[in-house]
Amino acid sequence: MARTRVYRHGVLEAENFPAAELSDHLQDPAAVVWLDFVKPTEADLATISEELGLHRLAVEDAVHEHQRPKVDRYDSHAFLTAYAVRLDTATGVLSDSELAAFLTDRALVTVRKDEHFDIEAVVQRWDASADLAKGGTGYLVHGLLDYIVDTHFDAVQAMDDQIESLEDGVFADHVDHTDMQRRSLRLRKSLVALRRVVLPMREVVNSLMRRDHHLVDETLMPYFQDVYDHVLRASEWTESLRDLVTTIRETQLSLQANRLNLIMKKVTSWAAIIAVPTAITGFYGQNVPYPGFERPWGFWLSTAVIVALSGALYTMFKRRDWL
Repeated sequence: MARTRVYRHGVLEAENFPAAELSDHLQDPAAVVWLDFVKPTEADLATISEELGLHRLAVEDAVHEHQRPKVDRYDSHAFLTAYAVRLDTATGVLSDSELAAFLTDRALVTVRKDEHFDIEAVVQRWDASADLAKGGTGYLVHGLLDYIVDTHFDAVQAMDDQIESLEDGVFADHVDHTDMQRRSLRLRKSLVALRRVVLPMREVVNSLMRRDHHLVDETLMPYFQDVYDHVLRASEWTESLRDLVTTIRETQLSLQANRLNLIMKKVTSWAAIIAVPTAITGFYGQNVPYPGFERPWGFWLSTAVIVALSGALYTMFKRRDWL
């Protein structure tokens, strides 16, 4: 069952009336109607499609998922597609909810592709700015876009916090590299998904603000401009965060390479030190006479040479910061 509202002269007059009464309300030139559907079929939209003169291609796009954010213009209406997003801060996974909308001079029809799109939040924005209701369909579209863009902004801000936490972890004394790599990958995938729905919104909002569309009047223009400003900020923020995640990953790899080099220097240095007594004891292990052969002082001589050379190597490596 569709959710409905009707405004007359900028005042909410009725809501939750049957969709079949749409034509009755539209007979009044002062009426502006909103209808909301959840996962409808083309048959469900057939009645309003005929009443509002909706284009067949727009109706097909409204019932099929995974459309790109856009605004299509037809003779009698405009067709809008956009996405609200949510970020799971526990996992860093981004989820989205697709929405399609038909925009006419005196009607807004929203089509939600799933029930996760919070239409109540949109209704609350309309009620909070009831003084703008005289703007007609533009007033309804503003509340809808304002909510959608705010979800983008909230998601970007949450990602910024997670990336900042990731930055702190890169320089921690004890780093779980596997966890860091997993978190970096999830955030990068979420940023790519967010970028796909945020960047096209610049064109969407800018297109709706065009004066030749006659959707936004002088009163609503500053409010749409504010939404457009939020779209630009979210877009630029998304781009900078994507670069930042890449930089963090490169920094992490550089630090790992530096740590590996340090470890290799230490291992090589100790191997060189151990090689000295190995060589000396191996030399003294020959079955041939040598200085101190079968004499007690020969043992002490070899021990002194081992200690002296090993100590010299240790001191040299220590000065070069290899140990």
